Amino acid sequence: METIFALASARGRSGVAVLRLSGPQAFAAAEEIAGPLPVPRHAALRRLRHAGIDIDTGLVLCFEDGASFTGEPVVELQVHGSPAVVAKLLAVLGGMEGLRPAEPGEFTRRALENERMDLAQVEGLGDLISAETEAQRAQALRIMSGALGHRVDGWQRKLVRMSALVEATIDFVEEDVPIDIRPEVGNLLAELRSDLAAEIAGYGAAERIRDGFEVAIVGAPNTGKSTLLNALAGREAALTSSRAGTTRDVIEVRMDIGGLPVTLLDTAGLRETADEVERMGVDRARARALGADLRVFLTTPEAGPVDLLAQPEDLVVAGKADIHAGSGLAVSGLTGVGLDALVAAIADRLGDRVAGAGVAVRARHRNAMQAALVALDRADVALSGAGESEILAEELRKAARDLDTLVGRIDVEHILGEIFSAFCIGK
Repeated sequence: METIFALASARGRSGVAVLRLSGPQAFAAAEEIAGPLPVPRHAALRRLRHAGIDIDTGLVLCFEDGASFTGEPVVELQVHGSPAVVAKLLAVLGGMEGLRPAEPGEFTRRALENERMDLAQVEGLGDLISAETEAQRAQALRIMSGALGHRVDGWQRKLVRMSALVEATIDFVEEDVPIDIRPEVGNLLAELRSDLAAEIAGYGAAERIRDGFEVAIVGAPNTGKSTLLNALAGREAALTSSRAGTTRDVIEVRMDIGGLPVTLLDTAGLRETADEVERMGVDRARARALGADLRVFLTTPEAGPVDLLAQPEDLVVAGKADIHAGSGLAVSGLTGVGLDALVAAIADRLGDRVAGAGVAVRARHRNAMQAALVALDRADVALSGAGESEILAEELRKAARDLDTLVGRIDVEHILGEIFSAFCIGK
């Protein structure tokens, strides 16, 4: 396998830059630049030189075959984060025979190929790199640490036990098997089907943590929706005016609320209007509000009752609290009154929804578990029949194959390119 190299830290000027090499010639290449290498897993300061010219001084850290992130011999050069230093080192490494620049995600792909990580952990690493909020960080770290893989291993152990029992009845069909396998297999089937159903049910919440929630601010025109959005965002994200109907399109602002990723939507005021453009904005506002995870309804005495879009879990908030004394939750985007209470209420509502989040965070995870559950349902039907051990065994094998796709043990080559294309070059 070729030896690859890349800048593993961010590009641009910085205090420290990290260059990573991985592959069979990593040690030899690093030795050509740094001289005698330190003992693996012990960093040492070295002067980096090439062709008799000093390049920089930096730390050299080596990992032997089988003890590195990729599972191959790896060397990291920690140098001063000067663009000139980094460019010179990359040029030197690129001129060495047998070395080439790494492709996006190639270090992680080698970790997968060398069984240092499973596919779910790779996806978790990608999510961790992209994490913007505390909830995303915690969830991604849990996946990267192998939570889904550990769960799959437990499910597979149950499938192996069931398969062994069923195969015994097939192999010794001509003999008298004294033990009735149906009670044990039935119990294991029930447990596994329950586990998968619970994990599938928790997928929606886990997906929302990863991709984010949408919270729509809705209400009649001129209730202070845009002013509230600006106050929450801390900037002039939306135009405001005393004239009703100013907002015509949906304005989006990404925020961190209670550690959760949230996109706030400022929508057009909901009312009947003869203005064609405003009516289009109202229709769009209704559609986005209906599709949002949560709606915050701003009301004022002159605005009338809450719109019929409201759901039981939505928040009804008295707007313009600097002018109107509202009861219950009341806010003013102009003065900031009640903003902390509103943010806390949104965090509570969304926090309740993610309480049951599982470790399956992607659509392919859900699809694989649903396919396995279908196979187990058919296995349960076969178990209750007579003389259908071959069908039962095949359905158990099908479920095992479906679960193996979760962690990349089989049939995942077609999705690897998409996954690694989103990775940094040095990862």
